[in-house]
Amino acid sequence: MTALTGAQAKQLQAALALMQQGRHCDALAISIALVGIAANAPDAQQLLGMCQTEAGNAQAAELAFQRALASAGDNPLILLNYAACLRKFGRADAVIKMLERAVRAAPKLARAWTELGVAAIAQARADLARTALTQAASLQPDSAYVWHALGNAHRMADELAAAEDAFQTAIRLKPDFGSAFINLAATQRLLGRSEQAVANFDRAKMLGHTSPDVLDAQVGALMDSAKFAEALRQAREVVRMFPDFVPGHTTLAHIMWEHGSYLMPGHDPWSDIRESLQARPLDHALRLSYASLLLSANLDEAALAQIKILRAHGDSAALATLEADALEKLEQAGAAGKLYDAIYHSNSAHEAAFLNTYVRHLLKIGRWDDAARCALQATQAEPHDQQAWAYLSTAWRLLGDTRELWLCDYERLVAQASVDIPNEFRSESDFLQSLEIALEPLHRAQRAPLQQSVRGGSQTSGRLFGRNQPTLATAQTALKATVRRWLTTLVHVPAHPFLSRLASDVRFSGSWSVRLTSQGKHANHIHQQGWLSSAFYVALPPSITSAQKDPSANPGCLLLGQPPSELKLDLPARLIVRPKPGTLALFPSYFWHGTVPFFDAEPRLSIAFDMQPSVS
Repeated sequence: MTALTGAQAKQLQAALALMQQGRHCDALAISIALVGIAANAPDAQQLLGMCQTEAGNAQAAELAFQRALASAGDNPLILLNYAACLRKFGRADAVIKMLERAVRAAPKLARAWTELGVAAIAQARADLARTALTQAASLQPDSAYVWHALGNAHRMADELAAAEDAFQTAIRLKPDFGSAFINLAATQRLLGRSEQAVANFDRAKMLGHTSPDVLDAQVGALMDSAKFAEALRQAREVVRMFPDFVPGHTTLAHIMWEHGSYLMPGHDPWSDIRESLQARPLDHALRLSYASLLLSANLDEAALAQIKILRAHGDSAALATLEADALEKLEQAGAAGKLYDAIYHSNSAHEAAFLNTYVRHLLKIGRWDDAARCALQATQAEPHDQQAWAYLSTAWRLLGDTRELWLCDYERLVAQASVDIPNEFRSESDFLQSLEIALEPLHRAQRAPLQQSVRGGSQTSGRLFGRNQPTLATAQTALKATVRRWLTTLVHVPAHPFLSRLASDVRFSGSWSVRLTSQGKHANHIHQQGWLSSAFYVALPPSITSAQKDPSANPGCLLLGQPPSELKLDLPARLIVRPKPGTLALFPSYFWHGTVPFFDAEPRLSIAFDMQPSVS
């Protein structure tokens, strides 16, 4: 290894100064000349690598960095700059490897751990990100940037409490850290602390963070807080201020669909998005959002018209799939099938999402062998995809394959458990009545959300658990204790999509309440974001409770194992669970489940949640 002379070091400093001024060509000329007279000096080669990186010359930049390392060994600064070069040229995996070399070379260098953690976040490698940034925080505990990055790592791993703590630490260290307020608010919303989320979005806005993404996220927190009128006002303002921000239009349409009938009587839920499309007819992203919304609302003819406009201006497999979905819903199975088959055979590396859509079609038209094969392919592509396992169970059932009963062991994998009454309450009825009082104000929507299973009723917005409501917090603790107790009765089974994932603890991945009114029901469905799903019965109308004595009457009952009606398979439920106030039904999230309609003036009120396995 050769060191630069004093004069050569001055040349290097001059080149670095030129780079800071944006004069990259001048800096590159100096670096080339410097390497010409000091080829064995790692600093000269590193400078050349940096300059070639700025010039966009990937091969020359890498060669220079490799020569620098050949002379200097695993110098951490060279490794970090080499990683920056690789990042610029999209070499994500190589970036991680280079940064891992840097932390091995300098295990006490906080910058190396921080950059490794941030790179791991970009690659969705949650475990590596958390490990690296925890180490960085221990080495540099006063760095708000490091704590903010650690918060993002925890949130990626769905460790929401740890993420909240990290973001709060970042804010204590840097009170004007707007991004930390935004991420803290987003995390608190996931924790169900919607009012705190609203307040922290406000703090971010006061610090100048008024992008449409932030305003739209705050609309969601306002909805979760049951501040529906305020949410609508802000959603309309977002669309007015940022007409090309498609998520804002989607948010507004969802609010108008659920709440527009009383917030803005007589206002068509689609009028705002239609007016925007009239003003910007070439906004294809907005038109795609509109088409998807129409499909969700079962306005299939209107959706198909929008999809055809989109395909006329530029086709893709995603658009072709969307058109096939619309044709399928319109009972044009032949036309839909041609599109699905063409998409499937044009690409052998399909994602689970398309395979699930294709399997749905194959089941519907009677190609059960093909459906089983493609569903199995989907589970191999994404082992935790609940939709894929649900479709596979149906295909196996239709084929008489005994693996259906291995996958869906209703006797062992379904529980109807009693929930211990929390000490704060005198009786079960006192507990349930308090819960009913807490839940009723949250059910203001006049329509069920789009893309949900509720038919004839309402579903609460956001996460139910985590709100500043003592009764809900008490219920959360009691329900989790019941789940833990039941899970201890199960035995680990390798390769089984539910039993192979048993862990020492569980965490909530979603929670909500449903209030069904007369003739209301849940359409048969599964929970894609869950592992374990549930139904806790808070209040049942007389028509359901009185039917308990008649085995042939099932109003309001939970049906398990019956596929969705749109598949037209005419398969009965594998198990019927009769609801009882104060009991908790538990089952794997890939089990088809829905409810029987009931006819009564009083509502059917329940709490539901999804859980994921967790290591305590």
